[in-house]
Amino acid sequence: MELDTLRDADFSLLDEAVTDWSTLVKSFEELKKDAEDNLHKGANKADWAGVNAKVSKEFIGKTAGEFADAHTQAKSIYQILSDTVGELKRYRRQLVDAIEVGRKKNLTVIGHEGGFTVTTNAPPEARGAMDQDDEGDITALRDEIQGILDKATESDNSARTVLQALADQSELGFSDASYADRDSAAEALRRADQLAALAKKDPDDLTVKDFDRINAGLKKYAGDELFAERFATTLGPRRTLEFWAGFSDPHRGNWELGRDRLDQFDDLQRSLGLTLANATQSDSAAMADWKRTMIDIGDKPVHGNQGGPMGFQVMSNLMRTGDYDDRFLKDYGTKLMATERKLTGNGEHPNFAWRQGPATPWLNRIGEDSGTDPLTGYLKGLSNSPDAATDFFNQRFISKDDPDNPFERDTDGNGRKGKVSLSNFQYLFEERDWPQERDSKGDDLHTGQNNLALALEAATTGHPAGELPSADTPAHNAGQTKLFESIVASISDDTERLTGKGYMSDSIGQIASEYLSDINRAATDVDPHPEKDDLDAQQAWERTKNLYPIAGSAAEMNHRDVSRFLFAIGQNPEGYAAVEVSQKKYMADLMEYHLNPNLPESQRPHHDKELTVRSIAYHSGEVSGTLAMGRNEAVATKGADLDDEYDHSVAQWKNTASGAIGLGVGVGTSFIASPVAGAAAAGAAGTVSSVVMEELFKDLEGDARSNAGSRMGENWENGQDSNMKYTRRAASEAARAHGHATPGDVASWAEDESVKGYLTAGHYMERVAPELVTEI
Repeated sequence: MELDTLRDADFSLLDEAVTDWSTLVKSFEELKKDAEDNLHKGANKADWAGVNAKVSKEFIGKTAGEFADAHTQAKSIYQILSDTVGELKRYRRQLVDAIEVGRKKNLTVIGHEGGFTVTTNAPPEARGAMDQDDEGDITALRDEIQGILDKATESDNSARTVLQALADQSELGFSDASYADRDSAAEALRRADQLAALAKKDPDDLTVKDFDRINAGLKKYAGDELFAERFATTLGPRRTLEFWAGFSDPHRGNWELGRDRLDQFDDLQRSLGLTLANATQSDSAAMADWKRTMIDIGDKPVHGNQGGPMGFQVMSNLMRTGDYDDRFLKDYGTKLMATERKLTGNGEHPNFAWRQGPATPWLNRIGEDSGTDPLTGYLKGLSNSPDAATDFFNQRFISKDDPDNPFERDTDGNGRKGKVSLSNFQYLFEERDWPQERDSKGDDLHTGQNNLALALEAATTGHPAGELPSADTPAHNAGQTKLFESIVASISDDTERLTGKGYMSDSIGQIASEYLSDINRAATDVDPHPEKDDLDAQQAWERTKNLYPIAGSAAEMNHRDVSRFLFAIGQNPEGYAAVEVSQKKYMADLMEYHLNPNLPESQRPHHDKELTVRSIAYHSGEVSGTLAMGRNEAVATKGADLDDEYDHSVAQWKNTASGAIGLGVGVGTSFIASPVAGAAAAGAAGTVSSVVMEELFKDLEGDARSNAGSRMGENWENGQDSNMKYTRRAASEAARAHGHATPGDVASWAEDESVKGYLTAGHYMERVAPELVTEI
């Protein structure tokens, strides 16, 4: 900054800007509150159906979030501008004061383009007699003024850099990057530059002190948006890969770090992954180039002509933590699967390039797998990014028209096989030869396939794996339901795809629990596409839609596939528990919903209350009966001790929803058809389901169980009795809650029909899956 610029600065415009931003912050704060309290919360309670359920509710939620981000960004900009204006005014006062002190000593300060001069204004005849003190005064004033200008320049440049970085974070909309002042934002950028410079060093030359600085810095700043973008882009994609691979390669490793800091490599991997994930959310031009380059070099050796692991193998291990940008994950996955096709002959043979060997770098430090197979880490990344996961699994892996397609199947039952197209889901779930690894005890590891299940959970439900749906979780879209249909059909076609991989059952069970409306619809055997001239069929489908209301897209499966699918899930305690608990809550919510006298007549499946209650009870009984068949099959083949694991898994759901019994089960997004139903499904009005859930969990406690004389589901008859009891209780409580004159009759209808549905499950499974059922 030049002297005249600071000395003659007019701060009135900047003052006005600061005032305007202050006003804007207050306005956005009010808008944010209105958007959340009125727009967002109102949308979550509203009556959404059809296109509105798919688009409007989600759009409103995102719009409300934009108001919050706008407030955050405006507040950050205001703080930065306010700090900067205050500093520049202070520096100008210091400059003016310094010039005035110099004037009193007969010193003149003259500014010019590119600098300034300090001279004496003493008479010419006196200048020859200037002593050393006079020369010192000139030098001191010059240095003082230069110091003031340097600090003003730093303040101005820092503000410009930070404001530009904030603006670059989001190409459209607003960034949620929040900073209380300019210095904290500037410090984040400064630390990013320092740590990136350290990470650029040859890994062999990194000292323990360097490692500690990088590890601590990334752990502290991983969630800082400006830091993350600056660190990633300054380090660059190739050096990022070289940095992490350098810790992992036994032939290139830093022995000092391996000896003294090996136990902290997992912390570094987590923090580096979180930092890069955060960075990919930035819309800056530099970050866009980083993402493109990272994908371009994914199929190339990290160390160039010197070999080493592929870029995909290194980068995928850094995807195990954090929420990466969806577009980046999609493009990355497309190139990753293209590389998989190339290395496997379109899936015809195993991928030998991605198998662990004695000289292969140990690229993963989180968990026990080596990280050599990049799909393992990538799928874990997808489990945190539902939209990207849905897109990835529905992408085509290979077309039936590809001349090099090795996959043939009999798709029409005529005994002749033909080429078939496969999606990424079908290839990974049904066909891929997964690289085998073992843990420290010599047992087989299945991390890749377990991560596949987690990614499928995110892809079908719309929320990250391991979480439960909330009021903000969008209704299922067409991509999600298409994938769920594929999962059901695949497991029905070969139940070993799930029963032989029990470690996937918890995720598959959670998926099923969030599609109970679709599953119950399928069990009715009603055609979802009736002929236009078949009035009876049309009316039957209309009743079914109203009986099991669905917000958003509906999955369409046949009865046989759904039963075989549930039977497979029932053979694992965690999968069984997820669906059984959710079905009980769903059944209770349906009873409360349909027995509510305020329900619009157009949404009633039957004008006859009895038929409605009986329908709910019957199909719920069939779902529970099919699960019980699977449970009994597992106990019969694996031993009676397994029964305790089932009870334990069911009991674990009691505290899932922070103490609110039944609130957390995964049925909310599939059962929002009206304000009444939405409240019940979200747990706000679920008094009936709360009573049923409480009784269910109480029955699993030691005293109650011993008093009952038998464990829930120990055999077919006891499972039938338990199901009948909970269904009766739900109908009775719903009838009482809504003032029905004969709650006892309502309870009897439910009890009778639940028994029929439960028994039907056994007979139906014997008919459609005789090869699977060995004992009832």
